[in-house]
Amino acid sequence: MINARAPMMASALLLAACGQPQQQAPAPTGPAQVGVVTVASQPVTLTTELPGRTAAYETSEVRPQVSGLIEARLFREGDQVREGQPLYRIDSTPYQAAVASARAALARARAAIASSQALARRYGELVKINAIARQDYENAITSAQQAQADVAAQQAALRTAQIDLRRALITAPISGRIGRSIVTTGALVSASQTNPLTTIQRLDPMYVDLTQSSADVLKLRQAVLAGDVSRGGAAARVKLTLEDGSTYPIEGTLQFADVSVDPTTGTQTIRAVFPNPRGLLLPGMYVRAQMIEGTQASGIMVPQRAVSRDERGDATVMVVGAGNKVEPRTLVTDRAVGTNWLVTSGLKPGDKVIVEGGMSLRPGMPVKPVAWTDKPAGQGGRAPGGQAQPGQPATPQQQAK
Repeated sequence: MINARAPMMASALLLAACGQPQQQAPAPTGPAQVGVVTVASQPVTLTTELPGRTAAYETSEVRPQVSGLIEARLFREGDQVREGQPLYRIDSTPYQAAVASARAALARARAAIASSQALARRYGELVKINAIARQDYENAITSAQQAQADVAAQQAALRTAQIDLRRALITAPISGRIGRSIVTTGALVSASQTNPLTTIQRLDPMYVDLTQSSADVLKLRQAVLAGDVSRGGAAARVKLTLEDGSTYPIEGTLQFADVSVDPTTGTQTIRAVFPNPRGLLLPGMYVRAQMIEGTQASGIMVPQRAVSRDERGDATVMVVGAGNKVEPRTLVTDRAVGTNWLVTSGLKPGDKVIVEGGMSLRPGMPVKPVAWTDKPAGQGGRAPGGQAQPGQPATPQQQAK
């Protein structure tokens, strides 16, 4: 039996469907909006970060120069000592006796020279009248000369004894921070021993020894000679990062680069000097140094986020070419400068490099370039013309546009 309500229900459904508004078809989309930076030539400060170790500006290992017993230690370990300050006192009794003996020997030699010279003068008068043999006269002259030589020898012996007496008091050869004492009072020391009594280090200023690839050093020298990089008249400046990650507050200067290359590592040693008035730097600390090598007058830089690598590992970017169409470019990059790459070839001033919005782009696709800035939204991070910065959502007013 046919239900009489079926036609009526079908008619109602048809009327209801006709009464609903039809969904609008999606509007055709325009060119994709991308954030770009316009390449410009600008001066670039070239820096390089190198590992290094600190070293004392001066180091002196204190050793005895005479033998004897240590009578007293005259300093406190860890103190700052000055050049010439007494450090140890060795028993000087034997050396005092040696000085007295040398003085007596000198007096005896001086007395002998007086008598020998008088004898030579008398023989000189007698030989003129042939009262004595000439051989006796010559012997008298020789004895007088030997007496003079004996006086000189005894004077030297007296100076040697006095030097040994002074060395019985061991003094600081340089000014600096003194370390722990290896010997104590009553220890027997020898002038020929190899072990130092203590060590003095001058810690202000401080050396920092850095290692750099000889290839990088050669490349920089060639750039300087070619005029591509200028250093100015001043020495290269160096900044330090300490072991805890903090930045050392005082800049240093480049002292010299070693003239030889380590054949095992292919590196050169570069020495910088740093003021150390507060004693923060200690010998043997591991540091990282940022060395300012010079300034490249006309460098081209692009943000690192705009650069990708192809299957061969070459650096590539997308640029907005003629007709606002995407073009790929292969770059040669020299080094990272902050958040940018320094480009040596592949770009020229005026090129528009795509920084954001280029993930799904293909060569030849039309795009809408918008100036990009790395400032966050709310701090000038929106592009000119009221457009949203790439990667930032559009406002309702922009959507209405």
